[in-house]
Amino acid sequence: MIVVSACLAGLEVRYDGGHCLHQKLLQLVEEKKATTICPEVLGGLATPREPAEIIGGDGADVLNGTAKVIDLRGEDVTAPFIKGAYEALTIVRELKGTTVVLKENSPSCGSTMIYSGEFNGRKVAGNGVTAALFKKNGIKVISEKQLQQLFLEA
Repeated sequence: MIVVSACLAGLEVRYDGGHCLHQKLLQLVEEKKATTICPEVLGGLATPREPAEIIGGDGADVLNGTAKVIDLRGEDVTAPFIKGAYEALTIVRELKGTTVVLKENSPSCGSTMIYSGEFNGRKVAGNGVTAALFKKNGIKVISEKQLQQLFLEA
């Protein structure tokens, strides 16, 4: 079973109430070959919500307590990000998920790049909270950009 970020399957769960539809992933969900998760919603955050970025590191640092997730208003939203990551991990394990396709740049789902924590649009290498937790637990994580490359090569 493949698990995908809900926004990539067209669900309007992003911070701005939108989605980032990836047609191939929606097709996999419709064919029951994939299922969706949104760690931020699983953590109790509303849609829409203020954009958030990781301050002081990346998702691995959030999990070990040395970085925080802060929203644009300055509110600490670390706890719901961690809660959502663990809820998502539980779901992936229950489904015996083999691969997870996550939305790049997200403070939850970024698997190679996240925003810098300065709310200036700059991206830096790193993992979001959920991506870091999945990787720590041996779950294969790829971004939608890596998936597109796989489809091009196939």
